[in-house]
Amino acid sequence: MSLALPLLASVILTFAWLWFFVRRDRHPEPLWLLARTFGWGMLAWVIAAAFEASLGRLLASPQLLGTLVVVLLTALLEEGFKFVAAMTAISELSFDEPMDGLVYAVTAALGFALMENVTYTLGFGGGAGTWHAVVATLAHALFSAPQGYALGGLHWEQGRTWVVQGLAVSVVLHAVFNGLLVGGAGWPQLVALSTVTLLMVGLAGRYYLTFEAHAREHGPPVTFLQEQARRQAQRGGS
Repeated sequence: MSLALPLLASVILTFAWLWFFVRRDRHPEPLWLLARTFGWGMLAWVIAAAFEASLGRLLASPQLLGTLVVVLLTALLEEGFKFVAAMTAISELSFDEPMDGLVYAVTAALGFALMENVTYTLGFGGGAGTWHAVVATLAHALFSAPQGYALGGLHWEQGRTWVVQGLAVSVVLHAVFNGLLVGGAGWPQLVALSTVTLLMVGLAGRYYLTFEAHAREHGPPVTFLQEQARRQAQRGGS
């Protein structure tokens, strides 16, 4: 099977999901920052894959650590580096409202997913790569939703504990999802996998609705330059 079509399908699917999630932002983010965050997400996959390769003997030998530990370690590595990729946007002036946490977390996750899908297709062939892209692309975006919600909570001054909790939920969801994929086949596994997927969709939907309500209530975010102009005008009038 030619790899061109599966690779193209993976790219199209990734950007389709990116459009789906980003368009929910009532105050769109600059394209250059989305592109940069997406690129950092791609790099995050390279770094995570390198760490996983360096731990190859342990990760490939469940009897040494136990399947649960292997799955948790893989999820921690991948979600941790995806989180770092999303964090690169929070110091920018454009990161100015809670919704932005979700936008950049999902953007980084989809960059990560694209690199993973391309590598999987090249390694296992077009058929396997296509199925992997269908499942993994959305899954990675949903895994990152809790950490995106946590990053958005920084605008509510929730603090580091809030962020750690968001990252922890992402890791747990990722680990449970992967654990079910590598478990025994059968309808109980399918039901459990479907339940976890619906839970992730529900969480992501709740997060988006919460931040959309915040955006409607507070209107367009005030940029740093606008705030400076307002303060100067107040000083000039006093």
